[in-house]
Amino acid sequence: MEKSYKFRIYPTKTQQVLIQKTFGCCRFVYNYFLNERINRFREKQQSITYNQCSKELTALKKEIEWLREPDKDALQKSLKDLDMAYQKFFKNQFGFPKYKSKKERHKSYRTSCTNGNIKFLSGHIQLPKLGRVRYRDRCIPDGRILNATVSQEPNGHYYVSLCCTDVCFEELPKTFNNIGVDLGIVNFATLSDGIKIDNPRFYENAEEKLVKLQKSMSRKTIGGSNWNKARIRVAKLQHHIKEQRRDFLQKLTTDIIRKYDAICIEDLKVSGMKQTDLTIRNKRVGDVSWYEFRRQLEYKCKWYGKKLRIINRYYPSSRICHVCGNNDGEKDVSIRIWCCPNCGTKLDRDVNAAINILNQGLLIV
Repeated sequence: MEKSYKFRIYPTKTQQVLIQKTFGCCRFVYNYFLNERINRFREKQQSITYNQCSKELTALKKEIEWLREPDKDALQKSLKDLDMAYQKFFKNQFGFPKYKSKKERHKSYRTSCTNGNIKFLSGHIQLPKLGRVRYRDRCIPDGRILNATVSQEPNGHYYVSLCCTDVCFEELPKTFNNIGVDLGIVNFATLSDGIKIDNPRFYENAEEKLVKLQKSMSRKTIGGSNWNKARIRVAKLQHHIKEQRRDFLQKLTTDIIRKYDAICIEDLKVSGMKQTDLTIRNKRVGDVSWYEFRRQLEYKCKWYGKKLRIINRYYPSSRICHVCGNNDGEKDVSIRIWCCPNCGTKLDRDVNAAINILNQGLLIV
């Protein structure tokens, strides 16, 4: 198993300068060889492989002296990222690779662990070229370090993510309980046993303060020192909202994994649920983070030996009575409680949907 450990780091001013230089060099290498590939295809109808780009990079370092300052493996990883972007484009998974902009607020580079050049020490993390960088966290990574990703958030904070392999996870004890989960906006999730989890609405609660900060930033001269201070205040609030949402999802998914052996959910298409003519709905659908909830359940089920069963997104879970199986047709979203015309059972829309999801999920082998 592989697991990533993310730490906030506190580099010195000298280390910050080197990190910024590495960001810039990686961006230059990516854009330079993307341009080379485009021109080579236009002129000769030929494509350049990763190995050819790597050889040309070695020659380019002799011409451009400042390319020799940052970690050489970070530049190679930039070439690999470009090659991967081309492969995904040819497989029709993503669009054509784009040039990286200097104006992007989120910056990162990746470097591999070779000959013990990346080490986790007490109070420090040793990184190539940077040396020992101070960090503050109680978490201790397990397993063998594969690579490290150094990043800078829009609010100016620096982070390092250590990807480790050979990490051992102990399977959680069996509870012999299964659960169906119906995701929503009014309630974040409704479980088939009747438990409803409130939607914390982190973005909605902070939206008024965010609007004030954004208005204040819009009145400043773009690029000025006061504008940059206002931009950092906005970025810090957005980062706080993101961390609140992440903490909520981590605690919720861990609690579900510990209590149930099989978790059944719907295969929701979040982009299809957003409607361009309903701004409020767009905000609320984006705020609940259904995709992240599913992603965390998927990898935690693999770690701890639980089962995640995903039913078809077109299964009419909210229309079928879980008692008699009667399909009463589509109902308006405002109808939260209804009576089955066939058996007369009074049903809660969300709880009934969660029970149907559970029953359908248990049929999946």
